[in-house]
Amino acid sequence: MQAIITKENLLGLTLAEMERLAQDLGQPRYRGRQIYGALYQRRARDLQEITELGLSFRAALESRFEIRYPQIQETLKADDGTIRYVLRMGEEGCVEAVYMPDQHRTTLCISSQVGCAVECRFCFTALMGLMRNLAAGEILGQVLAIAADRGLSPAVRTNVVFMGMGEPLLNLSEVLKAIAILSDPNALGMPLRRITLSTVGIVPKIIELGKEPLRPKLAVSLNASTDEQRSAIMPINRKYPLSDLLEACRLFPLAPREKLTFEYVLIDGLNDSDDDARRVANLIRGIKAKVNLIPYNSGPLLPYKPPPFERVLDFQRILAERRVPAFIRISRGREIQAACGQLLIEEARHA
Repeated sequence: MQAIITKENLLGLTLAEMERLAQDLGQPRYRGRQIYGALYQRRARDLQEITELGLSFRAALESRFEIRYPQIQETLKADDGTIRYVLRMGEEGCVEAVYMPDQHRTTLCISSQVGCAVECRFCFTALMGLMRNLAAGEILGQVLAIAADRGLSPAVRTNVVFMGMGEPLLNLSEVLKAIAILSDPNALGMPLRRITLSTVGIVPKIIELGKEPLRPKLAVSLNASTDEQRSAIMPINRKYPLSDLLEACRLFPLAPREKLTFEYVLIDGLNDSDDDARRVANLIRGIKAKVNLIPYNSGPLLPYKPPPFERVLDFQRILAERRVPAFIRISRGREIQAACGQLLIEEARHA
């Protein structure tokens, strides 16, 4: 039986890695720059498209490498234009990503892991458990595959949010590598201010991220006003309690006009009281931050539900009275299970 030859994916290689690759194959470094520009700026999907490379060099590359985008396995479209993508990563599982068009910009919600390990009780992805981390090329591949499918040119104003499947800080090295390529003007050229990383609050990794020269915007899932409450729905709080988390947030470096975002999913009868709102205001006092209030996105597999909208408005009012900027975020794509916290591969929905 003939062995299956697995080729390495060129997606995810940095400029320096591309240059070393060219030199390893007996070519000058600038050939690596040509490959880098072709993949990320021109978005070439076949090595034969990179005609500035000689035939012999292209043949040598093709013997070991390929340009491998995730395969679009399924799409579901909502009335508001939101599209949930199921993307197959070769033989090693699927992830979901979400395309959200708007009048002036497009937002892509992408995944950093296949599944998730942090077991938030209200999150559908947690039902999958963690299967594996995604490589930088697989993270970038979600952006490129959706852009190709929707005909998004590099000129389209695009935001990328790491709010899909997985905890990005538990795959930090590959996430940062992908962000470096996303934000490189010689690659995908997305400003860092349009890239947001959302975390449940892995305190040592928040500190580590704060020391990085290239930092995306940071969003922290707060979702509770006491340790007892938060530990009940977010077990990670037992390891990194609110006092430690908020201290890391206070120390996180921010640009002059930048604010840290706290995400607060409002769950009926659990974390949505007036006292909760007052405690939240006290918790984040002194942090240059805003709060996104997200009414819970329910589904048949979990028992939680959103509060009445009047309760959401009351929560916002109490924060505003305490000079905490608070914004109500109605998640898009709820009817196709594409909203915040709803991503779950279909096989797991019916398990």
